[in-house]
Amino acid sequence: MFALLLEQLGIAVWIEVVTESPRCTYYFGPFSSFPEAEAAIPGYKEDLEAEGAIVVGLVTRRCKPDKLTIYDETEEAASPKKVDPTFNFSRQS
Repeated sequence: MFALLLEQLGIAVWIEVVTESPRCTYYFGPFSSFPEAEAAIPGYKEDLEAEGAIVVGLVTRRCKPDKLTIYDETEEAASPKKVDPTFNFSRQS
C-alpha cells in the first residue's frame, strides 16, 4: 500500500532491466525501498533468462515509468551486436 502511494507521487523505487535479444527495457515495481527492490532482482532476472532473454543491465531507481515494457523496434533492422554483459547494480534517483 505504501509503495502505491510512493508510485503516485513518482518517488517509488523500480527495477529497470535492459535486455539484448530481445532488445527491451523492462520495469518491475513499485517498491517502497531500495533494499526491497534489490532483494527482488534475482527472481526477475531468472525469469527473463528462462524466457531466453540476455540481461545486459540492471539498475534500481526512483522513477514513474510510462510503460512497463519498452521494445526497441530498431532491433529488426539492425545486425546482431556483441554485448558486454556487465551488470550495473547502482542506485539512481
